[in-house]
Amino acid sequence: MTPSRSPRPEAGFDLLVLGGGSGGLAGAFAAAAHGARVALLEPGPLGGACVNAGCVPKKAMWLAADMAERLALAADLGFDLPATPPVLDWPTFSAHRQRYIGQIHASYRHRLDAAGIVLMPCRGRLRDAHTVETDTGVRLRTDRVLLATGARPQRPDIPGVELAGTSDDFFELARAPGRVALVGGGYIAVELAGVLQALGSRVEVFARGPRLLSHMDAEVVLALQASLQARGVRLHLEAPVHALQPGAGGGIRVLHKGQDAGAAAEPFDCVLLSTGRRPDTGGLGLEEAGVALGERGEVLVDEWQDTSLPGVHAVGDVTGKLALTPVAIAAARRLMARLFGGQADAKLDYDNVPTVVFSHPPLATVGLTEEQARARHGTVRVYTSGFRSMLAALADAPQRSLFKLVCVGVEERVVGIHLLGEAADEILQGFAVALKLGVTRAQLRQTVAIHPTSAEELVLAGQ
Repeated sequence: MTPSRSPRPEAGFDLLVLGGGSGGLAGAFAAAAHGARVALLEPGPLGGACVNAGCVPKKAMWLAADMAERLALAADLGFDLPATPPVLDWPTFSAHRQRYIGQIHASYRHRLDAAGIVLMPCRGRLRDAHTVETDTGVRLRTDRVLLATGARPQRPDIPGVELAGTSDDFFELARAPGRVALVGGGYIAVELAGVLQALGSRVEVFARGPRLLSHMDAEVVLALQASLQARGVRLHLEAPVHALQPGAGGGIRVLHKGQDAGAAAEPFDCVLLSTGRRPDTGGLGLEEAGVALGERGEVLVDEWQDTSLPGVHAVGDVTGKLALTPVAIAAARRLMARLFGGQADAKLDYDNVPTVVFSHPPLATVGLTEEQARARHGTVRVYTSGFRSMLAALADAPQRSLFKLVCVGVEERVVGIHLLGEAADEILQGFAVALKLGVTRAQLRQTVAIHPTSAEELVLAGQ
């Protein structure tokens, strides 16, 4: 990768950005748009985890898996398909996926050039609030620094952990493994479980807690677990993994709490770790320069994205806050509006951020869970609608949807919306706006439903 420009030693900038992921790029583009002189340091491919090993390739694989499930429904609906179900050609699909990602890389490089942002394919180390030294020996001076180096997969400290791959390694697969173990109960494990099962693997999930997705609404998660199990995914709950071992005839054995004493664990063809991500702060010289870090190595920031060192700021996964690409982008844009755009009050509101787990079916959520609402508010009313989508009903498929509203107070203000089912990912965006604006259940009921849709269940809830 060739830098857009070649800065001289001691080159001066208004902003140096460490990290070319979603948050770093958004900050660089926003600052440049306000007239700042910006340099971006990124030794790897542009776009960070989201573009290269997260949101984008994950959604591509989810679409492929969704297509496989729809082909099965098509046969049930009367389409004349081959007796043997079509199988995804992974190398062909991976080529399409990488072509799409390559287009994103090219777009970023074009935009950096057009904005006059200096792109340096190297690592930076903070010497003080206004000095960054690159691993190529160049010392850069700057008025401000933005830390946006993201996070990386973490591996549990258990024997045999080197036998397993991480969630990032999923994208290196050339075909669906026969038997797959996913270690972890968070959104990455849930997403990979649905994709792999739909594409032909036999999947087992080993979760530490009593249910998956412990931070989401329990009722909706239980419905998702039932859906995964109906698809053939085996769930091992309250089953923390304490070791991995090579199988006698090949493969990998997963040893976990709750196993029958003396039972030989059947080996898996592939084990993928989905046990969380750690902020990527190593080797940046942060503590030496005076930037305070948290227990997990995250950069501690206040509500303005300021660190403990004046002039140094941080956004995105490196801060240990909501690990969502749109959050990193929004925080960076508001920070640059404050620093360079004259908007003194610009900052991100971290409340009521919508998010989607691209499970099968997708789970979309915004606001408080029922459990959180009952802990914070006196009067809580919950409205649920369990149903089959029209497509599932036509094909007589067992998949069910569950839509849920959590309301508080006598006015029944909606404080939580939790959707499990087809198109939940697309439906939630507009309703998230309404929740952010303080919508009440009465106002939803005053809205005429669009029929026949799944979304109408939200405006008809309780009727």
